[in-house]
Formats: sequence, C-alpha cells, structure tokens
Amino acid sequence: MKIKSRNNKLYLHFSHDGKRIRKSMDLEDTAKNRTFIKKQIVPEIQRQLVIGEFFQEEKKPTLDEFTKISFSLHKHSRRELTQKKYDDIYRLHIQKILGHKRIDKIKRAELFLWQNKLLDTRTGKTVSAIRTVLMSILEDAYKEEIIEENYLRLVDPPKVVETREKRPFTVEEIYTILDNAPEHIRAYFAIGFFAGMRTGEIIALRWQDIDFDEWIIRVRHSIRAGLFTEPKTKASVRDIEVIEALKPYLLEHRKLSSKESVFLFETYTGKPYARSDKISSHYWKKILMLHNIPYRNLYQMRHTFASQMLMNGEDILWTAQMLGHKDSSMTLEKYARYIPRKNVKRASFLDR
Repeated sequence: MKIKSRNNKLYLHFSHDGKRIRKSMDLEDTAKNRTFIKKQIVPEIQRQLVIGEFFQEEKKPTLDEFTKISFSLHKHSRRELTQKKYDDIYRLHIQKILGHKRIDKIKRAELFLWQNKLLDTRTGKTVSAIRTVLMSILEDAYKEEIIEENYLRLVDPPKVVETREKRPFTVEEIYTILDNAPEHIRAYFAIGFFAGMRTGEIIALRWQDIDFDEWIIRVRHSIRAGLFTEPKTKASVRDIEVIEALKPYLLEHRKLSSKESVFLFETYTGKPYARSDKISSHYWKKILMLHNIPYRNLYQMRHTFASQMLMNGEDILWTAQMLGHKDSSMTLEKYARYIPRKNVKRASFLDR
C-alpha cells in the first residue's frame, strides 16, 4: 500500500484482486499523520480485506438527492436569480433522464448520450448552459468524495455558434419608431437606441437614477425574470452619459410621469414591468409592422447603439463604457465589422 498526497490530503493507493483502489484518509499531509496511517490504518484495512469487510458497499445518493445538497452549498454564494435558473434547468433538462440514478454509477457513455439527445433539439449554446449546471453538481460530488471521477469532464462540450444575429436599425428607422411610439413608452425606446442599455436595465430605472443636472444615468439595477437584482456583471454597474439626442425624450417623459412614481416605466398598478415581453407585444411589434420595418427583437436597440456609434467614428473606449463591457476588447470582438476601414496606404515606409 502506498501513501500519496493530493491537495495536501493523504490517500491510500493499492490493488486487490486486480482492482486499483484509492481511499481518502481525510487527513492532512504531515509526518505524524503518515505514521498514524502506517501503524493504525493500514493494518486495519489489511484485516478487512482478509475477512471481506472492506468492500461492503456504502450507500451512495442518487443525483436527485445530492443535487439538493449541492444547491444548498451555494445558497449564499450564488445570486438568487442564478440559483433559480439552476433549479429550473436541472428540473427541465437533467432530472428526468439522470435524477433517479445513483450518482457514482453515472459514467461517461451515459453523459455522452444525454448530451447528444439534448443537441437533437437545442443549440450548442443552450446545451452548454445546461452542462454548466450538471458540471457544478458533479464537481461538488467529487470534492465531497461521493464520486471518484467527474466523467462530464471527459465529454467534449458542444460547439457554440452565435445565433443572435446583429441587425442594427438605420437612423431613419430609429426615428420612425420613436415618432410613432405612444408617448408614455417612447422614452423606453429612446434609452435603448441612444444609451445602449440592456432591456432589463431600462425597466429597472428609477427616477433617482437620473441626474438631470449632470446628465448622467446611473445603472445600478436590472430586472430579470421579474426579480429586481444587480446588473449582469460588475462592469455593468456604470454611469452613462446622456447624449444630446436622448435629453428631450427624458425631459418629456418626466413631464408625463406622476410625481409619485418611483420607476420610469410602470404598469397601471404602479409597479415596474417584470420583463420587457409586454412592451414588445403591446407596442414594439405593432410599430414595426405598421411602418414596414423588418422585425428585430428589442435587444437590437442595444446593438444598434453600438454599431451606429462605431460606424460614425465614436471612441471605442467610450462606447465600451456606455455598454458596460469590461474593456474595449469585448466591444471590438462583437462589433469590429462596424468600424469603418480608412482608405489609406499601409506601411508606406517600406516602399523603395
């Protein structure tokens, strides 16, 4: 029997009847603990092997049973919305196929088949999101030594292809939409086109977030799936400059809104929209259809802001900050094709 160390924890490695065995000692790697294992634990294991007690199987949980433990471990470290999303994904895409199985019996081939079945009806991006949930559960099981190997690591993730095509609106289309939008919701579209905010960030805006003296919008919250939460990323917490084109829409919306209103955009109950779907179905789609503008979803307002700014020579660092990107490299990756190429001769210093 060999004593080995991993992550400063001691393990016993040995073979019995051709079977390789690794057993955690749950002890730190110290000289004292190594001596204890040699003198106390090794003789006991050898005794159990002789009388046949060592291989008496301990009860292992099903994936369902351990998932409850895994989710509870992350209860305070995950955002509430993320925890709910993980729970929904597990229930809809993992539980029916794998939930009843003993977690240590779920091997690579079974995970491979499960992933392939998902790919029959879902995009690589969606399946990758589902994999993330199962990977988290199995990683917790591995760390808790419930399983000896996380076999999902051995299943190649699907290729992710960008499915959300960016189809920016023209300046003429932007003003057609704004001129024909109902006045009580017009500013919503103006903020989308002229500030590049995410739809969830717009419906979460409160009047206290608008500084009319400095002309700044403070993005501090988002509403996603009906939950008032923090923005998508740390970089998304930002101060947005109100450009000249947006100012009259905000001023007009302030005049139209009740002085008691907390949020810029409220339903008839005085509460913010839980999601932007109703704005899309009640106003957006109708405007596009009536004015023969090819349909794009609301998120294309954000893409329109980014592409229009870059096509017209605005600074990429400023654009990245407005969008809430971590740095300009992310903006460049998404919108490089909209940056006009200057028709100049390159590397002329090499000419002879």
